[in-house]
Amino acid sequence: MEGQFKQLLGNFPRPGRIEWISIRPVRNEPVKTVTEVEVSEKNGLVGDHYSGRSGNRHVTLIQAEHLPGVAAMTGHDVLDPGLLRRNMVVSGLNLLALKEQTIQIGESVILEITGQCHPCSRMETNLGPGGYNAMRGHGGMTARVVRGGWIRLGDAVLVLPGDPVGDPVVKKPDDTSNSQVV
Repeated sequence: MEGQFKQLLGNFPRPGRIEWISIRPVRNEPVKTVTEVEVSEKNGLVGDHYSGRSGNRHVTLIQAEHLPGVAAMTGHDVLDPGLLRRNMVVSGLNLLALKEQTIQIGESVILEITGQCHPCSRMETNLGPGGYNAMRGHGGMTARVVRGGWIRLGDAVLVLPGDPVGDPVVKKPDDTSNSQVV
């Protein structure tokens, strides 16, 4: 039974994809939307104000499929991802299912998903009254950089097999023979 459950936890229906990227150059200032970002093992996203701080929160990711739900709850027709202050919007996979997994983005970046990214009180200002509660359960995930490189819009997101603290093997995005595609 345990083996079957472990197998279920490793199955994802399709590849994920990077839909939007931002950095926050200055704390409490608007995010800057970019088409690519350099990622460092030591500092996280180059140019982000969080750079060099907590390794468990080098990168924040939010699920694209949650944006319409949060928009509906807050009375917006469309929600600008910049208002949510996350670094990346990822489509095609359930981010919560990736906790404590390692993922590869693009050609070489490897992240370990470390935990949930809970909303902050700024959501009341950015989304209006009730914005904080609208974001609860939809805030996304935090990640630590295991291997740096570049992340670009449209990059594939792959789940790598094995222990997240081990030495993951980098895969080419089209080589899924030894990795689970998300």
